[in-house]
Amino acid sequence: MNNKNSANKFVLPDFTASPRIDKVGVEERVAKFQKRSIKKETKQQGLRMALSMIDLTTLEGKDTLGKVKQMCYKAQHLHDVLPGLPNVAAVCVYPAMVAVAKKAVDGSGVKVASVSTAFPSGQAPLEVKIMDTKFAVDHGADEIDMVISRGKFLSGDYNYVFDEIASIKEVCGKARLKVILETGELVTLDNVRRASDIAMYAGADFIKTSTGKIQPAATMQVTYVMLEAIRDFMDKTGVKVGMKPAGGISNAKLALNNLVMVKEVLGMEWLNNKWFRFGASSLANDVLMQIMKAETGFYQSSNYFSID
Repeated sequence: MNNKNSANKFVLPDFTASPRIDKVGVEERVAKFQKRSIKKETKQQGLRMALSMIDLTTLEGKDTLGKVKQMCYKAQHLHDVLPGLPNVAAVCVYPAMVAVAKKAVDGSGVKVASVSTAFPSGQAPLEVKIMDTKFAVDHGADEIDMVISRGKFLSGDYNYVFDEIASIKEVCGKARLKVILETGELVTLDNVRRASDIAMYAGADFIKTSTGKIQPAATMQVTYVMLEAIRDFMDKTGVKVGMKPAGGISNAKLALNNLVMVKEVLGMEWLNNKWFRFGASSLANDVLMQIMKAETGFYQSSNYFSID
């Protein structure tokens, strides 16, 4: 099985004929995942798993070197009073902060992800997007989180979106490519499915719901549709693609619901941070609070956990 997919390997489908989504059926399926009971021991395993899947993120105009370094420290020291906790999967920053983050997490196993392609709007010429991506990769980014051109997609120019993703994939080299669909702007679940298919056939290593700047973001309904697209792509090509819901997942219960859904749709193979991530920095503290509750019998105040 080859996990290094590229746009040149496959007979491309007609993206205008992507499967139509039964919205009512999706709602019913998601409701069942949300009602699933999780036993205490399994819940603790799930909470630690969720921690290991988080991409801690700071993507603000006011980001400073100090803020990025603090986030990188937290990525490796989530709560030192509780031994045995995993590190998070990655830290995600703007390209200008990649070198700082890379040095700060050196030797920890924590990956450095960088947004690119004129994040979050994607409104820039392809040449600029390529330079943006190349800068991040050249400074040590392990992963690239690119945004698609939603305006082109919504205008029906699917070939443009495909070619742009394929171009960025080529620039990534060994860095893994996460393709952000910005599902809150795609309007329909049919569009979410179509954009997922385009991204995967163009070379995405991950598909990701959102930038976190637009609402609604990572609803379970949207994530379910994307997971089904990944399953179908795997069935047709033999290539695994990862999934990253991002934005709006701020509590442990919702994270666990998502993990149950991943297991049911894709199977246990996807329940690790190589193939599944959460883009939700605020999630880490809520998960830590839940773990401490199980360990000590009471909740710690949020003041005991660092914001970044």
